[in-house]
Amino acid sequence: MLKKFISGVIIFVFVFCIQINHTYALTPASNLSYQGIDVSNWQGYINYAEVRNSGIEVVYIKASQGTNIKDAYFDINYENAKANGLRVGFYHYLTATNTEQAIEEANYFVSVISGKTPDCKLVLDYETFGGVGREEINNIARTFMQRVEELTNKEVILYSDLSNARSTFDTSLAEDYDLWIAYYEDRNNLINIQTSWNTYIGIQYTDRGRVNGINGNVDRDLYTEEIFLNETSEIANNSGNTTPNNTESVEYTVQSGDTLSAIARRYGTTVQELVDINNIQNPDLIYPGEKLRILTNSTIPGNEERGTGDIIYTVQRGNTLSQIAREYNVSVEHIVELNDIQNPNLIYPGQKLRITESDVTELAPVDNTIQVYYVVKEGDTLNGIARRFGITLNEILQYNDIQNPNLIYPGQTIKIV
Repeated sequence: MLKKFISGVIIFVFVFCIQINHTYALTPASNLSYQGIDVSNWQGYINYAEVRNSGIEVVYIKASQGTNIKDAYFDINYENAKANGLRVGFYHYLTATNTEQAIEEANYFVSVISGKTPDCKLVLDYETFGGVGREEINNIARTFMQRVEELTNKEVILYSDLSNARSTFDTSLAEDYDLWIAYYEDRNNLINIQTSWNTYIGIQYTDRGRVNGINGNVDRDLYTEEIFLNETSEIANNSGNTTPNNTESVEYTVQSGDTLSAIARRYGTTVQELVDINNIQNPDLIYPGEKLRILTNSTIPGNEERGTGDIIYTVQRGNTLSQIAREYNVSVEHIVELNDIQNPNLIYPGQKLRITESDVTELAPVDNTIQVYYVVKEGDTLNGIARRFGITLNEILQYNDIQNPNLIYPGQTIKIV
């Protein structure tokens, strides 16, 4: 009898331990069978024929942020990805700090993606919290996702890094919504890590991927079959928002006497961007009545990074190439060659110049007496800023005496070096 009792206890303990170990495992919901990328305006124009030929099958496209920012390349990314047979999904970058704002952002997201037909589940990208407490963070996330599901009748999932999946988002949220996790180390390590989820249906495994057809770095992902919608149909605009604000693109009708260079100057873009977006074969041949799509507000005047280590500078009135070169610690010849400038003495306000295609430190010796500052933009995170400039989060915290790494705000000046 005693032997039977002891045997029973051993079996119970064994089974109990297995169950405990299982709850600590974070594994794919099924086989990671689909190669993917996620993109936004940081990548600029993308050649999706080359992307498809590189073996990419799924592309997640940033649609919107906050309550009035539509990604400049959203429409173009969607049209070209679909045209080349890629399966697409949409994500929204959330900035809400209460549930009322979460509903407003959900309405805006749906208004932006209305008229489009996604193949993949819709995604909430929620990674900056503005000092909001854990309980309210979960309420905000749930409110947003419930509202989007209500308006679209399509499933929504959550994108999160490992830290927030472990300590911020709770198990009740995990029970109702699938996870797309960002984790850049060996994913086999996840089997021993406890989070609110037991499985994930997507993993972003690097933000420094390289794919033919994309200039610079791009996020790379692997997805399981659970990422796809069971039913695909066009999204209706049930949000109450009739016209999304800040669409960041216009249609221009070519007038008699127009040239691409004159149109580019007028709209603060480049001839090359007009050529790429409108698939123009001969830049010297445009005709009156021709319709051109032009992106506006795709860069903020001043400097902008488009992808890690890829800096775009918008020329200001009074700028010279030598002045810009000194600011970025590169040579005039480097800028001339990178931008195919015919006359180094002729640059104009609104012109966009690529300063680097790789880290600045690889192009010129770093002068340690130079101090570099960065102005925080909406949607920035300290981790993202650190990655862009090739420094650690701890260095940023130390340089700027920041007590709460999750609390930064647009317009704040951050010391980099």
